[in-house]
Amino acid sequence: MPPRGAILDIGCGAGEPIASHMAGLGYAVTGIDSSSSLIAMCRDRMPGQDWRVADMRLLALDRTFDGLVAWDSFFHLTAEDQRAMFPIFRAHAAPGAALMFTSGPAHGEAIGAFGGDALYHASLDPEEYRDLLAASGFETVDFEREDPGCGGHTIWLAVAE
Repeated sequence: MPPRGAILDIGCGAGEPIASHMAGLGYAVTGIDSSSSLIAMCRDRMPGQDWRVADMRLLALDRTFDGLVAWDSFFHLTAEDQRAMFPIFRAHAAPGAALMFTSGPAHGEAIGAFGGDALYHASLDPEEYRDLLAASGFETVDFEREDPGCGGHTIWLAVAE
């Protein structure tokens, strides 16, 4: 990404750690989350950035970004909603933009817990993610299944063609 480029943090939560790290490096961050209380926290912590309450499934910002991140957010959508996100990713990606997201390691659904509440997770098969990326104009650069160096996250990195 170019220095001081524009980054879209999709499902940014409270802005930690991704948005705060990128803002600290001088990137212009636009963060979206469906939780107004989490966006309020982002506005308090990083007032110089653009924070919006929005549902990622309906995102239409009418602009593109140099980088898109959906870290620990995208996999809370149903499989069908995840499939529908790829054209949304592409609509917000400038040519050459990086897209990084986390998924599950294999097709399936699971219910975890966060703060004592049930938390839904879903994943497609890795081959389907590759196909969706390609069909949406992204080239897969890297895929790490349950990366031990990254807390066991399954990570995708792609570039908009």
